[in-house]
Amino acid sequence: MQESALQRPTSRKVSSLAALKPFLVRYRLQLILAGLFLLVSAAGALTIPLAVGQVIDRGFMADDLDRINRWFWLLFAAAAVMAVGGGLRFYWVSWLGQRVVADVRKAVYERVLSMSPEFFARTRTGEVLSRLNTDTTLVETLVGSTVSFGIRNLVMLTASAIALVLTAPNLAGIIGLLIVAMILPVLLLGRWVRSLSRAAQDRIADISALGDEAINAVQTVQAFAQERKEQSRFDHTVEAAVEAARRRIAASTVLIVLIILLTFGAVTFVLWLGARAVLTGTMSPGQLGQFVMYAAIAAGATASLSEIWSQLQRAAGAMERLAELLAIEPVIRSPESPRDFPTGPLALTVRDLSFAYPSRPEEPVLRQLNFRVEPGETVAVVGPSGAGKSTLFQLLLRFYDPDQGAIELNGIDLRQLDLRKLRLRLGFVPQDVIVFSGSAAENITYGVDRASPSVVETAAVSAHAGEFIERWPEGYETFLGEKGVRLSGGQRQRIAIARALIKQPPLLLLDEATASLDAESERLVQDALDELSRDRTVLVIAHRLATVRRADRILVLEAGRVVAEGSHDQLMRDSGLYARLARLQFLDDAPATGTSKEVPAARGEPT
Repeated sequence: MQESALQRPTSRKVSSLAALKPFLVRYRLQLILAGLFLLVSAAGALTIPLAVGQVIDRGFMADDLDRINRWFWLLFAAAAVMAVGGGLRFYWVSWLGQRVVADVRKAVYERVLSMSPEFFARTRTGEVLSRLNTDTTLVETLVGSTVSFGIRNLVMLTASAIALVLTAPNLAGIIGLLIVAMILPVLLLGRWVRSLSRAAQDRIADISALGDEAINAVQTVQAFAQERKEQSRFDHTVEAAVEAARRRIAASTVLIVLIILLTFGAVTFVLWLGARAVLTGTMSPGQLGQFVMYAAIAAGATASLSEIWSQLQRAAGAMERLAELLAIEPVIRSPESPRDFPTGPLALTVRDLSFAYPSRPEEPVLRQLNFRVEPGETVAVVGPSGAGKSTLFQLLLRFYDPDQGAIELNGIDLRQLDLRKLRLRLGFVPQDVIVFSGSAAENITYGVDRASPSVVETAAVSAHAGEFIERWPEGYETFLGEKGVRLSGGQRQRIAIARALIKQPPLLLLDEATASLDAESERLVQDALDELSRDRTVLVIAHRLATVRRADRILVLEAGRVVAEGSHDQLMRDSGLYARLARLQFLDDAPATGTSKEVPAARGEPT
């Protein structure tokens, strides 16, 4: 099994929650407000037992109606303070939970988008999505309720313990021992629940990963009639998740039953002792009522803190997983002091270029590759599968950096340029076009910050895409469907060409866009490519004879090296490999035959 780039953390240290600090400190005012209203709510709750005790002793035992009224008004005021403080505390901590988890999600997503293909070659998409969804939900619960409840219960426990000592010192010692007796088994069972919760989280991540993989490849699944196999795999994974959840629920049930029994057992025992003290005259009825209520608060706070500690550790595991993503630095990034992107026509120089994919370092794909493309020149690259053609494009787009040698634009190494500016200035038209679930205009303008409707229309018309877009009722605002399912192959290619045209790139990379099209679509797409290639430097992976003949020069790659170069006629005469490729791959000028394209050996690693 391929090792994932994201190793599941084994530690459960709450210290990992320190990774949340940068996301919390930016909301200091809201944190202060939440803390203030938390204290107000706790003060109101702690005043109620005192008011009840006074109502019993000084209200019921007195004949003065005004005194009775005062104590009942105090009781109501304490309840009102607790309610208002609790409501405002809930608002601010809930707001913080939503705001912080939104910031965490954005930060994680931004980091994932900056990762190079090497990361995605070793990491399942479903694993990343699980962290973005499941783990951030746990963090939201932590910030939005768990921490607030934990602090509130800690305050309540501390204050009620002091109140117990002041009310009845002898009984306070007994209730303290009972609380300690409650904590020990709860902590032991809590550790069991935490381990089962972690297992349940992992099984949910497996469901997400498996489902994402199968749904993204649903046509392949159906084409090979493997629906039952995939359903069986999914069923097995879901059942494993249900079983993990069942074990967690069973353990949580035992923990809940134990907490309730211990809490009420402690309160009942103290109430029995207090009743005896009232009968002997050493305690008033009001003091007993007050003591029992404080004891209930202390016991409940202790039980809640035990559960909150479990939730804290669970959230710590989630934050640890998220922090792993945030800590990963992209292998490919801009230099600290990038050079200005060269202006004017671009010359492309590949110098002593050697490269092997990180997952297969012992298998070089490019070996001491050397060639130069002059400004405005169109060069076709041909070669058998595995020769390194697509890998060359991956290096030109800086998805990877070479192991040796360099790629230069007007004498400047790509690694010396700002990464974003480099990719904005390169035009790329792949064979397998990605169409996003937006409108035609949104897909055409994907590579530019902004463009007027007239510029969009000009790019589409030049790419021969305007003719079918303008026939749609909604024109350029027409929704293209999920992954462009409403488009034909030729339409998808022309949308991609318009997307490259609107950038006006000085260097154009074409991974033969007509290889899988019918004759009519190929003619239209080829006309669009001719428009796109005008007055700029072009490097094209060629699968068709028509493309080869349009090129100024042809490079023949084999085993990562240039083994021949020249025109089509020269190579047919002088290169046995090219002649064989021409017979097997190019065939003749009939474009409808198509050719097979290279198949990457691993996800994210074309060869």
